[in-house]
Amino acid sequence: MLLRRHLGEFLGTALLVMAVVGSGIMATGLTDDVGLQLLANAVATGGALFALITVFGPVSGASFNPVVSVIGRILDGGPGLRVVATDIVAQFAGAVVGCWAANAMFSRPWLETSSKVRDGGPQWFAEAVAVIGLVLVIRGGIRAKANVAAMVAGWITGAYWFTSSTSIANPAVAFGRMFSDSFAGISPGSTPMFVVMQVAGGAVALGLVLVLFGRGD
Repeated sequence: MLLRRHLGEFLGTALLVMAVVGSGIMATGLTDDVGLQLLANAVATGGALFALITVFGPVSGASFNPVVSVIGRILDGGPGLRVVATDIVAQFAGAVVGCWAANAMFSRPWLETSSKVRDGGPQWFAEAVAVIGLVLVIRGGIRAKANVAAMVAGWITGAYWFTSSTSIANPAVAFGRMFSDSFAGISPGSTPMFVVMQVAGGAVALGLVLVLFGRGD
């Protein structure tokens, strides 16, 4: 049922962004130590990812990410382009709603714009690396019949720490995070290049997957 599928992508992305933004706000309210703030943000995001992929995987595939959705369509076939496009709209809408909800839970303005600049070649490169790793983890996990939810959660939790961009790795999530002027925010001026590099990373990852695993494996 398509409504169920799109609702799953909407809710999953909303809850993911809520976890990312909300845990960032909570962390900055509890400590001034940036390392502890990042640790709290990473652990909360990883835990939420594991739960959300497990719950929504059977409903919508639990992509929560336009790059992952498009690559899945290319490699596996399945739903038509219109369905995938609607999934992506649901992901972007969910990301914004999740950010608004996180703001509201912590008595912040529902609609605000982030002033946190994330810029420069190293961070742009890091986003490409984060997406390449994410796609390889997903496709490799599927091929190995492993627990993909745990693998994705582990990758993102780790990538928070070993990428200079803290591994946003998702155009919809990057877009949603523009609407919270908090620890996890990203300024509107920084977002376009992040999205470009995420898409570029997805294209590289697609080529690597085809070489390593083949189509539809």
